[in-house]
Amino acid sequence: MTQNIILSVILPAYQEEDNLKLLLPRIHLAVEKLSVPYEILVVDTQRPMDKTESVCKENVVKYINREGGNNYGDAIRTGIKLALGKNIIFMDADGSHTPEFIVDLFANRSNYDVVVASRYVTGGKTENNKVLIMMSLVLNVIYSVVLNLKCKDVSNSFKLYHTDQLKKIVLKCNNFDIVEEIFLKLKRNKSDLKILELPYCFKQRIFGKTKRNLFVFILSYIYTIIKLRFSK
Repeated sequence: MTQNIILSVILPAYQEEDNLKLLLPRIHLAVEKLSVPYEILVVDTQRPMDKTESVCKENVVKYINREGGNNYGDAIRTGIKLALGKNIIFMDADGSHTPEFIVDLFANRSNYDVVVASRYVTGGKTENNKVLIMMSLVLNVIYSVVLNLKCKDVSNSFKLYHTDQLKKIVLKCNNFDIVEEIFLKLKRNKSDLKILELPYCFKQRIFGKTKRNLFVFILSYIYTIIKLRFSK
């Protein structure tokens, strides 16, 4: 009989072979401290673009390919669909999210619907440059106000969710704005959504270059604010 999985750690990956070599062993070590059945899912591109699958096999984690397309949103939807755990933690595969912080997120799962690794509460910070920090702060203030979300760091994807709540919502965004879409639709399904923000230091990626095009990033976020605010 298969044990009920309590935690699914999901990492969308796009040519992150080198980073995953370092991250996956650390994630195993961190989650093993929780003493609960768990799974780690790496959601790769539709067709392999590097040796991510081999790295997953070496580290005994589930390797899956995105369904529907190669966008970040496709990776998130695929991960939610295939996750078996009662709780889900999303992490970036570039090293900006510290595996050891999983323990802190998981420890607060019982009393909250969403637990956020937050850059913008007291004690939190980010290693990004000043321009990116200012842009992020402005976007997060706008999101929290316009979408009526009581959260200072809406856009950070390093969060813990309850899987049953995620599987009830239909997600349509294709870019990184799917993170905000998740938040908004969870809130619409549960008006008294309980959110906890834990102070966290956002790291710079370890290897490789960011996959985010800054111009597209800004446009998609502006469009998403309007779309989500007036969507049904």
